[in-house]
Amino acid sequence: MGFFDASLMLAALLCSLVSGFLFSFSVVAMPGIGKLKDGEFIRAFQAMDRVIQNNQPIFMVVWVGSVLTLIAAVVFGFGRLDGGDRLLLVGATLLYVLGVQLPTAAINVPLNNALQTLDSETMNESDLKSARNAFEPKWNRWNKFRTILSSVVATMLIALLFGL
Repeated sequence: MGFFDASLMLAALLCSLVSGFLFSFSVVAMPGIGKLKDGEFIRAFQAMDRVIQNNQPIFMVVWVGSVLTLIAAVVFGFGRLDGGDRLLLVGATLLYVLGVQLPTAAINVPLNNALQTLDSETMNESDLKSARNAFEPKWNRWNKFRTILSSVVATMLIALLFGL
């Protein structure tokens, strides 16, 4: 097994794990905490996000590794693949970077950071509701977008693996 095969397999695995992580937030975590009162919702999300923001090592390996191994697969596979396979790999990489990673950095993480600055214990009900309304719909909309695109990318990578 060469560098391309190994990087493609690892990229498929890590991108699939990211997709599963985003999926679980879309269908379990956010609907679950969505049933909480505003202050409880904010505290619950802050607690979950704090685990990630404290550079949880396994999460960081998967999240950052997904990008690095996908880029490595493009580098090692560009000369090896041709036609539709090359286009599929480059397309998956662009879709992942622009459709999953970029919205994460430009939208979801800034929303997370803004929520982290809040002290829900000292806020009144109106401020809690306003903060939640500024966060939750936009965060959920973009997370669903990232979930769909990361699932498409994982499928594309798996399709490439079956073609090897």
